[in-house]
Amino acid sequence: MWLSSQPRPALSFLAHAFTVEVVMYYVLVAWLALSAVALVFKLTHWNTYGQVAPFVKPGARRALRLGSYVIWALAIVLFVDRAVMGFASAWTAAAASSGMPQDDMLTQILYMFQQGYATYLQGIITTIELAVFGTAIAFVLAMLLVFVRIQRIDRPDNDFVRFWKKVGVGFAKVYSTVVRGTPMLVQGVIIYYAGFGLFSGSGMSVTEINAVWSRFIAGLVVISLNSTAYMMEVLRGGIESVDKGQMEAARSLGLSQWQAMAKVVFPQGIRYAIPGLSNELVINIKDSSVLSVIGVFDLAFAASTIAGIYYKQLNAYLVIAVFYLIMTATASWLLGKLAKRLDAKTEPVLGVSNQMKAGGEK
Repeated sequence: MWLSSQPRPALSFLAHAFTVEVVMYYVLVAWLALSAVALVFKLTHWNTYGQVAPFVKPGARRALRLGSYVIWALAIVLFVDRAVMGFASAWTAAAASSGMPQDDMLTQILYMFQQGYATYLQGIITTIELAVFGTAIAFVLAMLLVFVRIQRIDRPDNDFVRFWKKVGVGFAKVYSTVVRGTPMLVQGVIIYYAGFGLFSGSGMSVTEINAVWSRFIAGLVVISLNSTAYMMEVLRGGIESVDKGQMEAARSLGLSQWQAMAKVVFPQGIRYAIPGLSNELVINIKDSSVLSVIGVFDLAFAASTIAGIYYKQLNAYLVIAVFYLIMTATASWLLGKLAKRLDAKTEPVLGVSNQMKAGGEK
């Protein structure tokens, strides 16, 4: 068969058992053919399948169940022989190679990873730091901004309080509109070079500026300010999901607007907003890749560095695609556990930062 005739991994344990492997492939093909027959029979006898089908008889069902176990075992053996042993063989060949392998793409990828693992590791650490610290800072800022954003004019307010409430609400609206209406990449370039120009105008040298306004600090500021706008809208959506009767009941008990918001509405609103807030961390892990444009040594910058050494862009970016997938999957799993512990309804993780979130667009 075609699969059995393909080149075998160097560590394949079926290399000297060609006949056994061919028989395993024929068994798999026979099972697929049997499955196709059962499917056709099901489609042609849709209403009477349970009465006329030979596959539903007790003996046949027992045989099919045992057969499925055998098929799973054969599939696992073949997968280990071809895929797992293939990966192990490529890893061994890459480790033994004194230069870039020329024959196999997987071996090239593993060779580049082995030679540049320290660079990839630094990029992973920077990406995680940017995502975690940026999300945490953004959450604090969003808590403050949403408190300003949801303010309403109250009858006891004097003119001074009314003025500042209007100013605060207007600022929050403008900030949200500007940040959510421009790409993070553009924001990163503007913020980094604006900060660099500001420090340069104060007479500081380039070395002194880099000590204060490093690319990492600039990237952290960008992620924090960008996420603040989105998290503010998520929090606002969660707060607005709270029944209005909660606020009315709190006010009827003599609480002021601030007290009712802080003690009654706000805690419930945060609970409703937990899924959206959690998703922001996953999004920041991915979106931090745009900060490589200002020289932040994140995972994307690490891939660009490795690709520039070996002139293998596809190989380098396939490696970081796997790392991004691992990080986002791990973060999603941990955040799902947290949401479950807090008894908050979980939502699917959103793909990019221009998709809809609870309470706002992203």
